[in-house]
Amino acid sequence: MGAAASVFPSLPEDLTTPYQQRLAIYGPNSVSIGWNTYEQLNQSCVRYGLSETNLNQVACSYLSTTYETSRTWSSAVILNDLSPATTYFYKIVSTNSTVQQFMSPRTPGDTTPFTVDVVIDLGVYGADGYTVTKRELSSREILNQSIPAVDPAMDNLTTIDRLAETINDYELVIHPGDFAYADDWIEVLDLLTEGEEAYQSILEQFYEQLAPIAGVKPYMAGPGNHEASCEEIPDTESLCNEGQRNFTDFLHRFDRTMPRPFASSSTNATAVELAAKAKTLSRPPFWYSFEYGMVHFTFIDTETDFADAPDGTEGSAGLGAGPFGFKNQQTDFLAADLASVDRSVTPWLVVAGHRPWYSTGGDDNICDVCQDAFEELMYLYGVDLGVFGHVHNSQRFYPLYNGTVDPNGMHNPSAPLYIVAGGAGNIEGLSTVGSEPSYTAFAYADDYSYSSLTFLNDTALEIKFLRSSTGQVLDTSILIKDHSQQFVRQ
Repeated sequence: MGAAASVFPSLPEDLTTPYQQRLAIYGPNSVSIGWNTYEQLNQSCVRYGLSETNLNQVACSYLSTTYETSRTWSSAVILNDLSPATTYFYKIVSTNSTVQQFMSPRTPGDTTPFTVDVVIDLGVYGADGYTVTKRELSSREILNQSIPAVDPAMDNLTTIDRLAETINDYELVIHPGDFAYADDWIEVLDLLTEGEEAYQSILEQFYEQLAPIAGVKPYMAGPGNHEASCEEIPDTESLCNEGQRNFTDFLHRFDRTMPRPFASSSTNATAVELAAKAKTLSRPPFWYSFEYGMVHFTFIDTETDFADAPDGTEGSAGLGAGPFGFKNQQTDFLAADLASVDRSVTPWLVVAGHRPWYSTGGDDNICDVCQDAFEELMYLYGVDLGVFGHVHNSQRFYPLYNGTVDPNGMHNPSAPLYIVAGGAGNIEGLSTVGSEPSYTAFAYADDYSYSSLTFLNDTALEIKFLRSSTGQVLDTSILIKDHSQQFVRQ
């Protein structure tokens, strides 16, 4: 590895020390716990229980995986048969780990109000990243920080700091795409000689900074363009080691932690059959679904696996990624999954992906091929909310379909309401609002921001946008849906 190895954070004395912890909802009564170590483990175990001093249950796995150029190994275990909405304590088995806690998933159909935070396009380093107090440091100095990284609660890291400070205000986080921005190492002059070492170091720093949030709250991940390759600038693919292409790190980190769609909670035979079909067609962590309380969440992959997908083998981004399923697998999954949603159990239906097809700022910010692949299905099956990012600011639109605002507005629209929550902060900076289509309800690009969704009851959803540095509410709206149809098909 030579002199370039100096760019890495220093190794811990105990190489089995768990880092980069991340939780996810894995099933209706189960949670996954993932983490990384600087040494391969023969067995990965977690002790857990209902008391911090009585971790009387244990779950283990025997998979500890890595890839070429990575210094760490990824492990994951599944905790099953959890009581719903219950506080559990857990400790990753290691000579150097601490007890942490989480709340198990709410049962599908639980009508208790809860909040979900939405964070997309979140990076780690540079004057245009989210780091505030370290802006005067060079990129090399930031990369050379010792592990563990500064706890976000002890430093002003804006978006991550805000998530840490408000940890008791939300129950889970959804993050459909663009983690760390490690592939932008090439844009930093003093890292040009570091190559694969810089890429890996940035990943390590980011996921360790995220751990104080992801290690205690389910953190649901989906793919973005910055996960596709170590460098997405055209004609520079030769700079990427083979082990850093085709979503490699994303797969090692999340492949065994994201859920397959749940068995249907409906008593309707057709819904049960469709949910079973969706489960066979799902491909986590790229496309999948899960249920939590009043909500059915569906993640889609706007990068690969549909006609002319931008990051696909012949896509416009030139990244040559995928496919991860057979022809039409993703869209067949989406059709079956959305059709299976029983609104008498989970009245709210949310679809999350990375690239939007509605955005301010003109045609360069929209994904026409994504719209061709997904919008019709989302309208047909009555999706309530579409959550996207990719454009680095915050936006909310009136409910619309095919570019036309729904005449019912925010009260029982047939069309989905779309938001863009890409303003969390990264080295590429914020995107100006630019031109605003007539269907724009809110747009903000003055500072880093994110969104918060509160499901108040089975008919009211509150959508907020928050300024990361201060917590100021920038925009608030309430979507009203009576959800009178058990199964929506328009």
